[in-house]
Amino acid sequence: MTNLITNVVVEVMPRFEGYVYPNEATQQPLWSILIVLYPYITGLVAGAFIMASLVRVFNVRALEPVYRLSMLTAFAFLLCAPLPLLFHLGHPERCYEVMMTPHLTSPMAIFGFIYAWYLMAVLLLELWFDYRRDFVTWSEITPGFRGILYRLFTVGVTDTSDESVELDHKIGHILSVVGIPSAFLLHGYVGFIFGSVKANPWWGNVLMPIIFIMSAMVSGIALCVFNYMVLSWIRRRKVDMRCLDVMCMYLFYALVVDAAIEGLDWIHRIYSAEEGFQVMLHMIREKLFYTLNLGQVTFGTFVPLIMLGTLQLVRKRVPELARRRMYFSSAALILLGVLAMRWNVVIGGQLFSKTLRGVMSYKMEFAGLEGWLMGAILMCLPFVILTILVKLFLAENLPTEGHVPHRDTDRPALQAAEI
Repeated sequence: MTNLITNVVVEVMPRFEGYVYPNEATQQPLWSILIVLYPYITGLVAGAFIMASLVRVFNVRALEPVYRLSMLTAFAFLLCAPLPLLFHLGHPERCYEVMMTPHLTSPMAIFGFIYAWYLMAVLLLELWFDYRRDFVTWSEITPGFRGILYRLFTVGVTDTSDESVELDHKIGHILSVVGIPSAFLLHGYVGFIFGSVKANPWWGNVLMPIIFIMSAMVSGIALCVFNYMVLSWIRRRKVDMRCLDVMCMYLFYALVVDAAIEGLDWIHRIYSAEEGFQVMLHMIREKLFYTLNLGQVTFGTFVPLIMLGTLQLVRKRVPELARRRMYFSSAALILLGVLAMRWNVVIGGQLFSKTLRGVMSYKMEFAGLEGWLMGAILMCLPFVILTILVKLFLAENLPTEGHVPHRDTDRPALQAAEI
């Protein structure tokens, strides 16, 4: 009987190496896979919106074929952005209290206002102004339930005159300009949450918001490359290589800046060697060896940098098939690398004790609210929503005006022109 009780205690109590305070002896880290997915999904939203803004705001015409796909990608992932937080809460039905009783000194409470602003006042309105004329056209020629749905989306505004369409484009341009700093704010504040925790040497860093913003841009652009190539493959359509080359050119530049900032962060940590530096080295060498050294640094950064950088130098000498494979592999590796970075920040910052002398052994379960299964479901849900949006708004059997908003409206949207 004594042996049985002892074995139960060993299994129930968490496994630590070193010294910890009693209140740190929890069964697992308080923030698990759901909080890892939360900054990851919001980063994909911000990056996809920046990709779309390159067309409307910065007039990069070569990216016109992916403009609407990028906007729909940002919208689909934004709808799922608060779900990890809601599932993590003990009482998710109380989430409305954030809006009803605002607590302006809480960064997490401010997320409710930033999210509502970005969803309702920026992204949703911009999508509606982009599609309004098409909604009117589709409602007249599409029978059945989809036709009713398109008529509802017009909200009674059926004017398709040149003056009305021009007004739609002007308002959409203004919303895009406002949306760029809003996208930075949406994800930069996530880095602010971690960077403001001064007691944790892994998180307490002034560069944390900038690192999160740059990694968001990288992951969002990589997601647009991934979605565009997968959608073209499903529809058996030839990929616009000019568009793909320009997308991956921006992906390469963003990845260089992101890698430089993260490298600067670690150089500063190594040079200053402040309190907690030794436990961080232990985390890098032991606990986070696979996710940090291999997942984030090697396969998530260095390998895509080499492939994309090589293509920037000898692009014309590489066959299109090989370029497409290298672009797709780079985008997939970057998406996995940024996810590993989120894991390293969220989980890695909780694995060592406040005394900096104890390290927790953590193994995530498969089922349960904080398990792999729930994380996989939440990660797949935005792609399911995006599939529905593509069928409704990017279907091949739907006639479109062939127009993507930019300053010069004389050319059709699906022609890839020079930047």
